[in-house]
Amino acid sequence: MVTAPERSRGVCQCDNSEAVSGPCYPSSLTDEMWEIIQPLLPVRDLRKGGGVREYGDRLVLDSVFYVLRSGCQWRMLPLDLMPWDAAHRWFTTWRRDGTWDRVHGELRSWVRIAAGRDREPSAAVIDAQSIKTSEGGEARGFDAGKRTTGRKRHVIVDTMGLLLVVAVTSASVQDRAGGRIVLTRLAAGFRTVAWVWADGGYANSVDSTLLSWARDALNLAVEIVKRTDDVKGFKVLPRRWVVERSFGWLVRNRRLARDYERLSATSEAMIKVAMIRLMLVRLAGQPSRWSHDSQRKAARSTTVEDLITA
Repeated sequence: MVTAPERSRGVCQCDNSEAVSGPCYPSSLTDEMWEIIQPLLPVRDLRKGGGVREYGDRLVLDSVFYVLRSGCQWRMLPLDLMPWDAAHRWFTTWRRDGTWDRVHGELRSWVRIAAGRDREPSAAVIDAQSIKTSEGGEARGFDAGKRTTGRKRHVIVDTMGLLLVVAVTSASVQDRAGGRIVLTRLAAGFRTVAWVWADGGYANSVDSTLLSWARDALNLAVEIVKRTDDVKGFKVLPRRWVVERSFGWLVRNRRLARDYERLSATSEAMIKVAMIRLMLVRLAGQPSRWSHDSQRKAARSTTVEDLITA
């Protein structure tokens, strides 16, 4: 009996020998991406003792990226990846020991150098995004302006749209209050940045103290990019579109389409993981494998003659 070719998985060319069974998923690391990130992962000191690890770092990353891209619960990880509790434990461990921060910072520098930029940025763009959350968890409030109950992501990106600083707060926190948090982190971590662009929500006729505070306390010049009153409808504004595009990159990951985390620190770590995968794709020179579209097209083009001769 002639059967149609498999369409759900396709044929994987990656070295996924650490998996329990089966080929990799569209969210999994390719061999080129793995070669880039492997030297940045922590090396275990055998002198401190401990048993032999059952699961390798590549399988940890594949499991975390699966949760990120699919938006599934940790307990719903496929059986051919690693157990959900082990994957969550490693994700939390790397959040607490700073592994995600260190890998993210190094990859960002490599992407900037590959694009012909300086290793460290000199200018940045700030903005905030209100996002709905699931019930429960810390730092959950109501944004009266966006009519959204959940959390707010305060981010600062460089002129390429790469993440520099992120802070997740309750949605009830005003942009100006959240701006002080991320600007303080920016000044502490990126002393080369001297200029920051922002929208009108960070300074208006009622409260414009953020500009003077940033100048006097942090030595940062914050410029407000205003929307002209005579413009109607949508218009791409200079500099501000860069951070809006970054928000678009983030929400392409279903785990970030809403905020499902109970801790705001976990939300911040998941945002950095999303940027890590995006930068790995760029450095590896590969398109993002969001789906098995090529396998589906090949299956649709299969003719009856092909099936008979198979």
